[in-house]
Amino acid sequence: MAERIWIILAGLLAITAGVFLWRNNLSAAFVTGALGACAWFLSYRAQLRARVLAAEVDAEERESTEESNEN
Repeated sequence: MAERIWIILAGLLAITAGVFLWRNNLSAAFVTGALGACAWFLSYRAQLRARVLAAEVDAEERESTEESNEN
């Protein structure tokens, strides 16, 4: 869920940066584009965090299954 919010925000900021660039407001375009890039990286980070958490849960389930099979 969080990654979708960040990716939507990144897209909106990229569009806004394009508008500022079209209007020849380079300072605002740069700042808005940098914020959009940060939002994209945060969305990527949220995706990786979800994958790592899922892998940890899967590993714990496998360990508990192996322990119950041994007993």
